[in-house]
Amino acid sequence: MKTLRTYSDFKDIVFDKKEVAISKETKALIEESYAFLKDFAENKIIYGVNTGFGPMAQYRIEKEDQLQLQYNLIRSHSSGLGEVFDEETVRAAILCRLTSLSLGKSGVHIEAIELMRDLLNYRITPLIFQHGGVGASGDLVQLAHLALVLIGEGEVFYKGARRPTAEVFAEVGLKPLQIHLREGLSLMNGTSVMTGLAGVNVYYAQKLLDWTVKFTTAINELVQTYDDHFSSELNNAKQHTGQKEIARMMRDFLHDSKRTRKRAEHLYKGQHNETVFKEKVQEYYSLRCVPQILGAVYDTIAHTERIVEEELNSANDNPIVDVPTQQVYHGGNFHGDYISLEMDKLKLVVTRMTMLAERQLNYLLNPKINELLPPFVNAGKLGFNFGMQGVQFTATSTTAENQTLSTSMYVHSIPNNNDNQDIVSMGTNAATLTHKVINNAFQVLAIEAITIAQAIDILGCYDELSSTTKEWYREIREIIPFFKEDLVFYAYLKEATSWLKK
Repeated sequence: MKTLRTYSDFKDIVFDKKEVAISKETKALIEESYAFLKDFAENKIIYGVNTGFGPMAQYRIEKEDQLQLQYNLIRSHSSGLGEVFDEETVRAAILCRLTSLSLGKSGVHIEAIELMRDLLNYRITPLIFQHGGVGASGDLVQLAHLALVLIGEGEVFYKGARRPTAEVFAEVGLKPLQIHLREGLSLMNGTSVMTGLAGVNVYYAQKLLDWTVKFTTAINELVQTYDDHFSSELNNAKQHTGQKEIARMMRDFLHDSKRTRKRAEHLYKGQHNETVFKEKVQEYYSLRCVPQILGAVYDTIAHTERIVEEELNSANDNPIVDVPTQQVYHGGNFHGDYISLEMDKLKLVVTRMTMLAERQLNYLLNPKINELLPPFVNAGKLGFNFGMQGVQFTATSTTAENQTLSTSMYVHSIPNNNDNQDIVSMGTNAATLTHKVINNAFQVLAIEAITIAQAIDILGCYDELSSTTKEWYREIREIIPFFKEDLVFYAYLKEATSWLKK
């Protein structure tokens, strides 16, 4: 493995649990970089080898203390708090760190790379906390917890249990990493947690977008909209790739529907002498403007995927070892601005999808608007039963939380580290908040899916629906059956949310 190269490679390892291997070429590159740095640093001042860290870099570290310095750094910065990251996020972070250090730009020993590979392949998940990183010298605190596990300390999750690292290593036959030169700093000094989580976020944002388009097209079927708002002719009149793609998706999903209508057949033929038209000439924006709304979402997700792919294939350490020029370069490749900005943008478009789902939900639940369904798609006795009335509160509340969480982290720098880190990216926080926004969005879409399914049954229009809508309708009905009597919803909502994410 030279680099991950593509986002698809990332997904194979993180989500499909494909095993990681280190190629002979990559191993040779890492070993060459390590050997060069070890020799080069003998009579030179190299940050993180024979100096202190951060604002303490002005202090020389004597040779006999240099290896202990790395252990001190790891232990002192294993200071995270809050919730812990899930297995997918931690696997992604390890993979990103392994990939970055495998570029031969950090001068680390091959044993560090091999042990990270083993963590992934053995499915050993280090305990890493969400709170602690400011995204300046990378994810120092979170990556310190990874490094702590690599030296055989701290805790891990293994086979569903939280256990001491030393105990699990002994069980599977792994030896803790022995620091050789600067592995402590190199393991911690990068953007790998925020990048890994960003990759996870992109994966789920893409799922959200696909479901949002499917649910939108299903509502179009229910209310028998005209099909020109997702026509190629209309949408090709604008130049945005995303808008054209969303319109194409809608046409594909609805290609065999028997409920959408042609405007030319209904409004462009015959005599129309009414003063007030009984049927709507145009639908509400939450149905009619979907290619424009979700097109912007599509383009943003695509751009974010590209930035994530570039970052996970980048050397984001400091200093950078360059064997071809026989030099070591000091700078700020650990700074997380690219990821921080992209996570803020991704968070915004996910919230936009949540808002769209909430408005579409309100459309289905309000008979004064849709003029088609009973209040709250209540299939029971009006006034006695409640249908989806109580569940709507959850969707509205969750949407409001997403709107608040979408405040930018990218512009919320707080200087710290004795003002050495005088402007920071907050990239890890941005990615973490985006992850919460995404999870919230799935909850709102789960409520929308159940509501659409109820509407389908109330209208009795299943046979006229597109094959796309029929497919997911059957799946949601395996989770929650059609109901007339009031239900206790929370277990159904949880299961429906998990179904959307799978």
